[in-house]
Amino acid sequence: MTKAKHNKEPLFYVVKRDAMPLSKSVLVRAVAILLAMVVCGVVTKVLTGDNPISIFTTIFHGAFGTGRTLVTLHDIAILLCISLAVTPAFRMRFWNTGAEGQVLIGCLSTAVCMLVLGGKVPNPVLILIMTVSAVAAGLIWGVIPAFFKAHWGTNETLFTLMMNYVAIQLVEYFLKVADKTGSNVVGPDLLKHGWFPNLFGVPYLLNILIVAVLTVAMYIYLKYSKHGYEISVVGESENTARYIGINVKKVIIRTMAVSGAVCGLAGLLLVGGSSHSIDSNLVGGRGFTAIMVSWLAKFNPFFMILTTLLLVFLERGADEVASRFGLNGDFADILTGIILFFIIGCEFFIHYEVHFNHRKKAALAKEGE
Repeated sequence: MTKAKHNKEPLFYVVKRDAMPLSKSVLVRAVAILLAMVVCGVVTKVLTGDNPISIFTTIFHGAFGTGRTLVTLHDIAILLCISLAVTPAFRMRFWNTGAEGQVLIGCLSTAVCMLVLGGKVPNPVLILIMTVSAVAAGLIWGVIPAFFKAHWGTNETLFTLMMNYVAIQLVEYFLKVADKTGSNVVGPDLLKHGWFPNLFGVPYLLNILIVAVLTVAMYIYLKYSKHGYEISVVGESENTARYIGINVKKVIIRTMAVSGAVCGLAGLLLVGGSSHSIDSNLVGGRGFTAIMVSWLAKFNPFFMILTTLLLVFLERGADEVASRFGLNGDFADILTGIILFFIIGCEFFIHYEVHFNHRKKAALAKEGE
């Protein structure tokens, strides 16, 4: 009986940690990033034979090399904007996997305005119409699954995910209607009007400033407003929220309206403020990456600046490594995957700890003698 009991005991078990001090958690994350860089260096060394130091230099150059800083800052701004959009929903435990489609529908709405109204109204008026249209389109795209969730309890994860594909098909239809040549992109040659101005002659600066203001506004909204408080309570327990008089259905719909509207704004910034074009892959997976950014930052808008900076820096660096050393584009994804593996994995050790069963180890050692 004793032997059987020992055999049933696990060799190790996982328990939740008490809250780790901020300084220690930052150190764990820093070590994880360093380890990720080392592994990336080793992998690239094996495949290219180059010095790992030159690889790390290339990563930095890919993000902040000559003429690339503004582009990197713009990429940070766009990803941060989408991350801010998904944060209210995820803080409420509404698993919105549809940010990709909500941004894309904002892109589509913006492009339609540019194509139909371009040259017919003054540019400032057109930009205003584009803004209202993009925000409204994203809002509607976010409210639809929220309405079904609030009233009929549908699975929001699947619902929002499927709406991504609907948005993609709508964009594909627009591309065929707008450009009879069969191109997969409607570019600046057709979307000639409604471009955002370059503030002080600096491209993308308006986009960056809009997202900076939005970051502060979202922080205040979530932390100090009544709506932010209701989002937190509903996220902790819908029953508790109902008990204290919160209209849970209303909070769900309103929160997704905010998330969808901000996603629509991100679509506006992508088409009107930078690319001046649209295709079905314009969002480029940022809607899913934003979920990770928000989660890693613990839904804090200011911490999201750091996590977004880190992810964009590493992603652009990985692209540069693949390009500089003559590797295909998939290799950049491999490097990015390695980095994300370490970043996400370190969160496990921040929140949990592994305890080994010493009695089990002793029993196994005794059996082996």
